[in-house]
Amino acid sequence: MPPHQLDQRAVADAAREVYARTFTRFPRLAEVFVNAGIERRYSVRPLEWLSKPHDWAERTDAYIEGASTLFVQTAKAALDRAGIAARDVDVVVTVSSTGIATPGLEARVATELGLRPSVMRVPVFGRGCAGGASGLALGARLARAEPGEVVLVVVIELCTLISRPDRMTKADVISSALFGDGAAAVVLRAQSRQGRARVGAVAEHTWPRTLDIMGWVIDPVGLRVMLSRSLPRFVEQRMAAPVRRFIKSARLQAPQLICHPGGAKVLDAIEAALELQKGTLRDEREILRNHGNMSAPTVLFVLERALQRGLRGPVVLSALGPGFTANFLALEAFYG
Repeated sequence: MPPHQLDQRAVADAAREVYARTFTRFPRLAEVFVNAGIERRYSVRPLEWLSKPHDWAERTDAYIEGASTLFVQTAKAALDRAGIAARDVDVVVTVSSTGIATPGLEARVATELGLRPSVMRVPVFGRGCAGGASGLALGARLARAEPGEVVLVVVIELCTLISRPDRMTKADVISSALFGDGAAAVVLRAQSRQGRARVGAVAEHTWPRTLDIMGWVIDPVGLRVMLSRSLPRFVEQRMAAPVRRFIKSARLQAPQLICHPGGAKVLDAIEAALELQKGTLRDEREILRNHGNMSAPTVLFVLERALQRGLRGPVVLSALGPGFTANFLALEAFYG
């Protein structure tokens, strides 16, 4: 996690000042900070910085600095837990959609982290909230392609840097109530008897003509959020079919579900779509409460929490993102 903790009440107070005109037009927007199911989040910059306007250059500088630091910390922690030295990593997959860095983050931190010059670098941009699941799926495929090689997947999103005090839309207010920063990393290797889980089948489903549900719009100041109010209803009405097809094709028997907690309403919609008792997705709600929606890494935070609680057996890991796309992985969890 980055160093600056954002208390939801403090963010709400700041938002009332920054988006005063929007709150005057839509006074019920204040309820989103209470109903989001979030108590705290984290950011690479303090709340005072986020409340002021910044241009592309300032946002990019903050992104590169914050993401590079998190990359090293998160990758080192994952490699240490796996008992693998950075010099033994063969492939690095970097997933991030909240900033632009060329050279990529993995190139910028390679020397500090201890990666060898011959490491293969695979940067992935544009997957948004689905990036944790799609990045893990890509890493698993790369590991299977070269059995024995070590694949490091690092997923970083700095969503708070997208805050836009220069704009006064409902979407900007809602994003200020939902999004936080965070990073997660996974080490993968085929033909290994060690590990916490085994990746099985992977799949994704993109619904046609849904480009306007979620994503970024680029303007002269920076990225700005595109978030349709129809998202929860869409999930409730359309998610069940691809989930069930994946479970059937992967031949899973009564798998547990780990999903990306996009927000409290989205979690309610997933439970309704899959005919789960309300409150079933408790790990998702706990991560949302204490970290907010960090976009791509969030589902990996949920997986880690579930493993710590003793998760075992077949699992479906799912995340929704721009496209509009659902990503699925089948996991076999070994121990918590």
